[in-house]
Amino acid sequence: MNNSTKEKTVSISRRDLLWNIAGGAILVTAGSGSSVIGAEDKPASTQLKGRIKQAACGGVFGKNKTFEEKCEICTKLGLKGMDFIGPNDWPTLKKYGLICTMVQGGARGFNRKENHDSCIESLKKNIALTADAGFPNVVVFSGNRDGISDEAGMENCAEGLKKIAAFAEEKKINVCMELLNSKRNHKGYQCDRTAWGAEVCKKVGSPRIKLLYDIYHMQVQEGDVIATIRENIQYIGHFHTAGVPGRNEIDESQELYYPAIMQAIVDLKYEGYVAHEYSPKKDPIESLKKAIQLCDI
Repeated sequence: MNNSTKEKTVSISRRDLLWNIAGGAILVTAGSGSSVIGAEDKPASTQLKGRIKQAACGGVFGKNKTFEEKCEICTKLGLKGMDFIGPNDWPTLKKYGLICTMVQGGARGFNRKENHDSCIESLKKNIALTADAGFPNVVVFSGNRDGISDEAGMENCAEGLKKIAAFAEEKKINVCMELLNSKRNHKGYQCDRTAWGAEVCKKVGSPRIKLLYDIYHMQVQEGDVIATIRENIQYIGHFHTAGVPGRNEIDESQELYYPAIMQAIVDLKYEGYVAHEYSPKKDPIESLKKAIQLCDI
């Protein structure tokens, strides 16, 4: 190896090295020699720091991928599982050592008392299935305002969730009400501010009633993401990521700086999952690799 080649090897940046690892080519240096290990020689999965337990939603893989192919990608990239996977696909998840990190609870419209019986029936069934499968979370939704005041909607949500809290505690399942923006994407949705959702959790008073904090939605609706997470971490059971504006990749093309957000989450000793939920505009797998790298602080 000549001197210019040595200098090029030594000067490779840490960022480039991380990206090569994520992409499946690992540069190894030993003494005065170097070699590139191709994808066929690399370990079965990318080695991550793991301080953030990352997962994905189905849309980040792009189109024309079978479910089994998505599982293979998750395993190779070091993801722990996927959100919103139906029970029929759970055996395939488990075959790849993955979990469903957020299960659909089948409960929408907790802000109306007339919905409580049907919400509780669906939710109880799905909590039991989730617990039997060994998964951690189910998602629920507040419903839209449609003439219901925020105060009345809050009281109704708390009243309904109290009816399921003891069962969730017994089964050790987190019931997470999702925070969605009503400014652009979900007009009229009532659980559209972190303070409102946290107040619902306080009124229920159960460690198993939590929030799904969607970083994209809350940046659109209220901003101040890191400070808000710090103030409410005890009520957050799950996170979603996406870029703002547009709900696309979380790379340098958007306004949020995800490494700082992830560092704040780690500093708070959060033990749940962070699932990527964006619509890729670029190569889906390269975008997912980059998202994982950015969040692996």
